[in-house]
Amino acid sequence: MPYLGGEEALRELRRALCNPHVQADPVRYRGAVLRVIRLMAQGTDVSGLFPEMVKAGAVPDVVQKKLVSLFVQAQAPRQPQLALLAVNSLRKDCAHPSPAVRGLALRTMCGLSLLRDQDPIVVVNCLRALEEILKKEGGVVINKPIAHHLLNRMPDLDQWGQSEVLTFLLRYKPRSEDELFDILNLLDGYLKSSSPSVVMAATKLFLVLASEYPDVQADVLVRVKGPLLSACMSESRELCFTALCHVRQILASLPGHFSSHYKKFFCSYSEPHYIKCQKMEVLCELVNDENVQQVLEELKGYCTDVSVELGQAAISAIGNIARTYTEQCVGILTELLGLQQEHITSAVVQAFRDLAWLCPQCTDAVCQALPGCEDTIQDSEGKQALIWLLGTQGEKVPNAPYVLEDFVENVKSETFPAVKMELLTALVRLFLSRPAECQDMLGRLLYYCIEEEMDMAVRDRGLFYYRLLQSGVEEVKRVLCSPKSDPSLGLLGNQTKQPVNAWAWEFNTLVPVYGRERWALATAHQPVEPSYSCPPCTDSRNRDTESLISEGSKEVLKVQPDTGSLSLIPDVSLTAEQFEKTWLSLATSCHLSLPWCGPVHPDTIQTALHVVHIQTIAMSKAGAQPWKAYLSAQDDTGCLFLTELLLEAPGSELQVSVRQSEAKPEALQTFISALRTTLEAVNGLGS
Repeated sequence: MPYLGGEEALRELRRALCNPHVQADPVRYRGAVLRVIRLMAQGTDVSGLFPEMVKAGAVPDVVQKKLVSLFVQAQAPRQPQLALLAVNSLRKDCAHPSPAVRGLALRTMCGLSLLRDQDPIVVVNCLRALEEILKKEGGVVINKPIAHHLLNRMPDLDQWGQSEVLTFLLRYKPRSEDELFDILNLLDGYLKSSSPSVVMAATKLFLVLASEYPDVQADVLVRVKGPLLSACMSESRELCFTALCHVRQILASLPGHFSSHYKKFFCSYSEPHYIKCQKMEVLCELVNDENVQQVLEELKGYCTDVSVELGQAAISAIGNIARTYTEQCVGILTELLGLQQEHITSAVVQAFRDLAWLCPQCTDAVCQALPGCEDTIQDSEGKQALIWLLGTQGEKVPNAPYVLEDFVENVKSETFPAVKMELLTALVRLFLSRPAECQDMLGRLLYYCIEEEMDMAVRDRGLFYYRLLQSGVEEVKRVLCSPKSDPSLGLLGNQTKQPVNAWAWEFNTLVPVYGRERWALATAHQPVEPSYSCPPCTDSRNRDTESLISEGSKEVLKVQPDTGSLSLIPDVSLTAEQFEKTWLSLATSCHLSLPWCGPVHPDTIQTALHVVHIQTIAMSKAGAQPWKAYLSAQDDTGCLFLTELLLEAPGSELQVSVRQSEAKPEALQTFISALRTTLEAVNGLGS
């Protein structure tokens, strides 16, 4: 008998594994495979039997498959090229009827350890594949051996691979301070990479790993200043915009971090509007005593740009700077009023309104600039801002009552309800300080708003002020004249710096681009839509009645998906005559009773049913006894679901009868579930 671990034993096992007679005998075949596993357990190099063992896995015997799986996972690192031979066999097993075989095949493929492949591209692609496979389990787990292996392979990777690996390394937490700084030292060079994606990924990894070391974080942000500025000057508009958003994120924690480079954020003529607006936002945060004059001169040039939006954004930026450098900014804004251009005047008045609210010390200068603005402003926002200023600061503007009187005279032709509501408030406020000049026009305005105005919001506002005035002037002052801020307090805005850790995990993501709230809304987990539900209709009928259901109630109306895969078609055209004829020709497929509390609200029921594509053929009015409704729905196969709702009296149970044009028990059950959930939700709203 040959020596157990010698070459002769391996040759004998190879002959046995290749012998057709052994392969035809399941017991002998499994015995040969088992002997190979024993040799492997004793430390013998059996990698030379890799092809024969892979072939031995393509048998129905599950036990033998498990033995081969064990062999393949252990020997794949030694034979990375031959390991690919097992992939085809494993893919076939993934389609095996037995779940045990499928699971074994998937487990084996995940255990080939391609993460240690010699080809760096294979390593990165393996990470992405494992991430997709393990998505439901939370993705790839990066432990210490894998983390250090990836760190050592970083120099071999291309720029895409480096940024990918740096992102995966965020999941690893060093066990000690020494290990932490060893990793940071290894990654130090990637902060100077020529690839912006690598620099951003490395920066985020530094910020996250050094969360307990603010000095290290600050040092990293200083070092990436150069790469970020280069990205802001990039010819790629997408890269430039993203870099600007990240600059603003850094400025939230380090105000003035880029102040010495403020000229790099001056706008170029050829840049698109959205990049120019971002640069102006950055300039507002970089203003200091040394550069305020240069920044204001630059922004002043943008105010007369051919783009109306850009000009108004520049005026708004000057208004923001005016909260700190009031005198210089108010002078520029007043000078812009002399151009007598509608969009410029409107934006300046809106900036003045914000200044008067936030910086009471500049109200005198603002009031001196207001006369004459009313002749130029035509848009709703500008009118509201001017009227608000005249109402709150009217005692400082000599012609304030006469300007408001012009608005009152033209109130019938005013197309914006918001302007009318602002006019009401402003005139009541001005009446308190200049009653003789405002009493007559206030009476005329209240009469118009209460008796002639068609907009209900304006009418209700007029009634409110009319009844408030009846309670006495002192009560009006108590309601409308809130305490004003002390001018000595200066800027009322919050200038608290954010710690770096507040946004470190958001760095190098789309959060700085979209904003935290909008990105949370865009990525919020949406419950799985019922399979029968199509995208909501946006026609006028739906828009008019959809407001009857609150957002919270819409969540209640969402039904869990079913196995019947029912898909209802929206807006099925079925006349009352067709419904009656079909209804009489069918037998009742299902009947159920639902508890019902309180009165019936037909509009709410109709809207709720429309959301899940159940159409209303006929419905009784609210309060009718008995109350009835007839509904129809059709799936994508043409099967009709006709329904009768009957409520004999308030407090009784709602009787539901369903008739189906084709015998489909699963589809009928799903339809009833959707209908029942919708009706119960509506009943819950009513109660």
